[in-house]
Amino acid sequence: MAVLTPISDAEARAFLSAFDAGELVRLRGIAAGSVNSNFALETTRGPYFLRVYEEQGHDGAVAEAALLEHLARAGVPTPAPLAMRDGSRIGELRGKSSALFPWREGTMRCQAGVTGEDARRVGAALAAVHRAGAHGLGAAPVSRFQESQLVERLDRIAKDAAPELAREALPLRAKLAAWSARRDPMLPRGLIHGDLFRDNVLWNDAGTVAALLDFESASDGVLAYDLMVTALAWCVGDALDTALLGALVAGYESVRPLTPAERAGLLAEACAAALRFAITRITDYAMRVTEGPRVIKDWRRFAMRLAALEALGQEGLTGAILR
Repeated sequence: MAVLTPISDAEARAFLSAFDAGELVRLRGIAAGSVNSNFALETTRGPYFLRVYEEQGHDGAVAEAALLEHLARAGVPTPAPLAMRDGSRIGELRGKSSALFPWREGTMRCQAGVTGEDARRVGAALAAVHRAGAHGLGAAPVSRFQESQLVERLDRIAKDAAPELAREALPLRAKLAAWSARRDPMLPRGLIHGDLFRDNVLWNDAGTVAALLDFESASDGVLAYDLMVTALAWCVGDALDTALLGALVAGYESVRPLTPAERAGLLAEACAAALRFAITRITDYAMRVTEGPRVIKDWRRFAMRLAALEALGQEGLTGAILR
């Protein structure tokens, strides 16, 4: 989440006028992430969360709203966009699709504060998303992070990035091709979150999951890949924490057990996930210049994750999960 499209109080008031959400008291940009512009709104009726979609058009935003409604009905703790007086859930700000969400109270975990129980709860919550996606949702969106699209990003890096980044394109391309070739095309697929990082999970005071946030990257995908995306987000500090990894997978399997083929494919899925974030953090952070508050995330953190996984190997990864 970030502020890539600043909006004025007057624009926020005009947007709010389509909802039964009270009058604007205060507007504050939220500085985090890279894809959308996000704001905290305080109104006479309480707090709300406003999102301006930077990359999705109207149809994509409508599809995401329908997805969130489906997940919420299935019991996944995620807020769906509020309906306007005319019944629609997607409006427009600065020519971009926008949505208003109920505010969800909760805290985020810093990496040092993640416990084994936290990891188990996150794994179970992710599995609940996967199970909900298998029932009555219909076709999930196509991923924006397929191998061909990552190759296109690598082309941009090689052509347009600063020299110290451009020279990383060739080795990253080789790694991407090698690990993509090792992925099992027959692994179970379905709806994936795609981005269940620590800043996309809110916790209540009792230590349980209050909300899963930011389904911008949700798509059809390999379920084991989504599990490994989450593992790389929650189970790595200065190094891969195999105890947290084992707890995360145990929590996941308490809701949806992995198949033998999925277990055998976890290393390739994890390495594919690490490569995705190394590449996208170059294009979305290191190469992007924008105004307004935002957080810079270092692509080298995921290059480190990739190296750690390659050193661990499939046997080491399996041993960490089963310990």
